[in-house]
Amino acid sequence: MPISQAFFRRSNALLLAIGIAVLVGIVATSLWLTSASERYFGEVTAARAVRSATADLLSLVQDAETGQRGFLLTREEAYLEPYNVALSKLAAQRGNLERAAAKLREVGPLLQRVTSELDQKMAELAATVEATRKGDTETALRMVRSGTGKQLMDDLRTDLTAILTNSEAELREAIDAQLIASTRLRWTTIIGAILILAMAGAASWTIISYTRELVAARREVETLNVGLEERVRERTDALVKANEEVQRFAYIVTHDLRAPLVNIMGFTSELEAMFKPIDAYVVAGSAASPEQKAAAEEALRVDVAEAIGFIRSSTRKMDGLINAILKISREGRRELRVETVDLTGLIETAAAAVHHQASAEESGGIEIDSQVPRVVSDRLSLDQIMGNLIDNAIKYRAPDRPIKIAVRTRRERRGWVKIEIEDNGRGIAATDHERIFELFRRSGTQNTAGEGIGLAHVRTMVRNLGGDIAVRSELGKGTTFTVTLPPDLAAYRRSAEA
Repeated sequence: MPISQAFFRRSNALLLAIGIAVLVGIVATSLWLTSASERYFGEVTAARAVRSATADLLSLVQDAETGQRGFLLTREEAYLEPYNVALSKLAAQRGNLERAAAKLREVGPLLQRVTSELDQKMAELAATVEATRKGDTETALRMVRSGTGKQLMDDLRTDLTAILTNSEAELREAIDAQLIASTRLRWTTIIGAILILAMAGAASWTIISYTRELVAARREVETLNVGLEERVRERTDALVKANEEVQRFAYIVTHDLRAPLVNIMGFTSELEAMFKPIDAYVVAGSAASPEQKAAAEEALRVDVAEAIGFIRSSTRKMDGLINAILKISREGRRELRVETVDLTGLIETAAAAVHHQASAEESGGIEIDSQVPRVVSDRLSLDQIMGNLIDNAIKYRAPDRPIKIAVRTRRERRGWVKIEIEDNGRGIAATDHERIFELFRRSGTQNTAGEGIGLAHVRTMVRNLGGDIAVRSELGKGTTFTVTLPPDLAAYRRSAEA
């Protein structure tokens, strides 16, 4: 059943509202769970800090006790090194424990007892060390044997262990809570993404269905109306160009073919005059004078040979002109074979054929930037077009710099394909921009072989493919030929015939 415009609007508005609500829910839940996760992470960090500070403090007290006992046994100051080091670090480590434990619950009383026990233990160690230094070893040993130091150490170890146990419990609780928050956050994201994808899928289905119906209806209308003015304009332009070409062609035929014919007629008339001294010599026979004989020999060997040479040259020129006209005429009648053409590969092949000429000099070469990989057209025509234009860029290079050629393909209006062949060659004068496409016309210094039919042939092939060719150039700076073609020759033909 066709989708009405009202249904399309209502359904998409509803889906949009649901999607926004789901998105807001996901964002709110994610923020709350992220905040909880950060809080649990802080608790984990605090518990780990307490555990580390507790272990470090216990290790310092044990080091101090070890140094004290070594000193009592040996009475050598070297054995007090652990004691002195522990004593220098003790205040800072106590501060670390107090700061870390302040963030945990139920450790206040334990921390107070640890502080008291630690003060007593360090006082006991200091008293024994001081007595030993004064030589009163008996008093020091009596203090050790009294067991007060051992009891203080046991109490301190017990209370520090209790703090560790408490911190471990809070650490496990915080880790479990953090895992739960992370799991909830993950499931919230997954469920929310599924809901959003479902809403997007439903909206996409509605939009695609509605758009498909619109496109079908629009295509029917376009079949009848859209492009009519464009086709009229294109056909008018084509007729104008065809008329101009017919006029130019008629001029070329009458002018360029007439020139060698006039030469032939002129030298034919001269031949008649050249045979007069020969005829006089033949008529005179044996009575001919030496002057008559010399004149006849000069006419036969020099003048007649020269005239025949000029006549032969003129006939060759006429033959070349006629063959060029026939070539372009046959190209216009050739049946085009429409197929999918790998445009990028075709350009690369054409460039590879002359790459050795372009890259022979340092910093020279051919650069290809193809953004239109394929077209539907006639492969042979495209191959001849690209080969001719790239070959011309090589042929008419500037003698004072390495040749650089850039070939680019782009999409433009209505999806048409634009092919640009840019070079840094010697350039073309502005007055010759249109003239170079005429048959037997060439531009600039004629220091390369050619008859002036290449670009005329190229334009004929381009127009047979439904496109056109233009040129931008400046003397001394280079030339850019732009070929514009329909992306699908078969579709273009159907549109032109409609």
